[in-house]
Amino acid sequence: MKKKRCNTFTGWIVLILGVALCISLAPGPVMSAEGIDPDVDKILKSMSTYLGGAKTFSMNADIDYEVVTHDGQKLQLSSFATVVIERPGKFHIQRKGMIANAEFIFDGKTLTLHGKNLNVYAQMEVPGTIDDAIRVYELETGIPAPGADLLFADPYAILSSGVENSAYLGIAYVNGVECHHLTFREAEVDWQLWVQAGDAPLPMKYVITTKWHTAAPQYEVRLRNWNTKPRIKAGQFTFSVPKGAKRLETIPVNEMGELNIEEDK
Repeated sequence: MKKKRCNTFTGWIVLILGVALCISLAPGPVMSAEGIDPDVDKILKSMSTYLGGAKTFSMNADIDYEVVTHDGQKLQLSSFATVVIERPGKFHIQRKGMIANAEFIFDGKTLTLHGKNLNVYAQMEVPGTIDDAIRVYELETGIPAPGADLLFADPYAILSSGVENSAYLGIAYVNGVECHHLTFREAEVDWQLWVQAGDAPLPMKYVITTKWHTAAPQYEVRLRNWNTKPRIKAGQFTFSVPKGAKRLETIPVNEMGELNIEEDK
């Protein structure tokens, strides 16, 4: 299942999960069967194994994504997220942006989306893992969640699927952190990944370009403050219905594909 897409004004939602340099890549050397250069493949597998093997982790994410209005103006919208994961079946994600002040909570049985400003919430019964919760959410809304690629138990299986070409561009720095810069090409999107060098190959930056849409809008997430041994608070993954909260029967999204839980009245 692919989720690495952002879109135009009628586009896509950003779960957690900008303007970046567009690089035109010439055809690379002979690729592996999956279309991935062996050097790139080694780093991508290392990152996926390290991240997928972390029983718990927390991090912060700064998210920029572009939309193109009907009259052709490109806008960049920014938001912030905090993420706490406990595998196999719990997470707590809080997101703040122009439209929503929302939290997503999964306790292994129920996925809850809570819009804090209007004190509304929606729930879906999803017995299972984090992978199950992400898939059911996408099935329910009909909208992919690109940043969620990195939350799966096996990120490599999601990220490597559909890759036609890839390249290793060398060492770069993201927020002062030394990283390997990887690039990938697929039929519908180009994407880039910056992976921390050294013994903790964590993803530090992730950029997706939807190349066949007008103005090639991009989605960018910068990941920071990683902690693979966080102190999990009691009740971290439990949703208690706030006083006076209204339960919604469906998960509303607006014309931008953005979670519209704050605007439903």
